[in-house]
Amino acid sequence: QSENVLGYFVNVERIPNSCSHPPNNITLKDREILVNISMAYYRINISAYNEAGESPPATYIVPEFSVTDLPGQIHAKRQGTNAVVTWTPEYNPKCFVVDWGTGKEDMQMKIITTATRNFTLDNFKPYKSYKIMVHASDVCQCESFIGHEKTFGVTDFYFLEGVPRTGPTNVTILNITKHSALVKWTKIAAEDRLGFLQGYRISYTDSSRKK
Repeated sequence: QSENVLGYFVNVERIPNSCSHPPNNITLKDREILVNISMAYYRINISAYNEAGESPPATYIVPEFSVTDLPGQIHAKRQGTNAVVTWTPEYNPKCFVVDWGTGKEDMQMKIITTATRNFTLDNFKPYKSYKIMVHASDVCQCESFIGHEKTFGVTDFYFLEGVPRTGPTNVTILNITKHSALVKWTKIAAEDRLGFLQGYRISYTDSSRKK
């Protein structure tokens, strides 16, 4: 029905947005738009309109980017009930915008305007995987960060690690020969790891259980 469409409303909203700034609203005729955003989560709503009114919106969450080419590396370390974040190399933008949380539905945001080499984050729970993102921004007041914010570094963090809750599943043994066999299994789900998974231990014996 695109021949009946006069244009589109595009709504770009940062997740989270502690400034409670209204989303960026864009009106356009084309079916394509280029938006400069950081590696934070973003919610995009697109609706069409014509002389009769506006359609329901299509909603899209910008997926996670692969961390390949970032200017700096950030480090998180547990200290008491908080986490202290530092970074290398030394970097002093106008301000930092920090996101931390377990996922797009559970993120917190903090704007840091002071010249500092580290900062402290709170509200961590044990055995949960957190993502910490540090963005550099040339905008430091509560306004839209879209187009002003560039991601400096991303790291994963466990405030407190535990033993994996479950073991590997779906263990199969394939390509069995006189001298070899291929062992495969399904990796442990992220919510059951309770920490950074470092590896697996495989034990095996012969049929007489002597070797």
